[in-house]
Amino acid sequence: MHLTGPAFDSLARGDLAGANATSPVPLTAYLAGPDGRRLWQSRSRQVAADPSSAAWVTGIIWDQQQLLAVGTAGYHGPPDTSGMVEIGYAVDPAHRRRGYARAALESLLARAAREPQVHTVRVTISPDNTASYRLASQYGFVEVGEQWDDEDGLEIIYEISADHL
Repeated sequence: MHLTGPAFDSLARGDLAGANATSPVPLTAYLAGPDGRRLWQSRSRQVAADPSSAAWVTGIIWDQQQLLAVGTAGYHGPPDTSGMVEIGYAVDPAHRRRGYARAALESLLARAAREPQVHTVRVTISPDNTASYRLASQYGFVEVGEQWDDEDGLEIIYEISADHL
């Protein structure tokens, strides 16, 4: 589920009621909590600077059967000039190990495969996040390097060509 600038703004402030007033689906305290605030602040600034990026950036993982928001998933932005998109996903700890990350990853990869301007899909994973590594490797992602993120620390960079999706 995609969110709008006003929902990003509310989540960036930790304002769950405000976010729910503009969200297409009911959001949870986990999504408006302090752990996600940095993400929402970044997306709020990004969409304010480029409203068209809202269709690409982080949205909500929505369980259609339970009618429940269980996490976040999306791209870090539209494809860059080389056709690369970076994906990210996070599942509320209360809902992990139920296939939500896999479903989100499959959805993101399917969209990337449909978009002619996408040539490469990237994911960065902390070296100690073996669950995400195992998931990404099942879809053909291969290690291409590493980077230091000032907020997340060391990240291993994995990529797959859109031709292989």
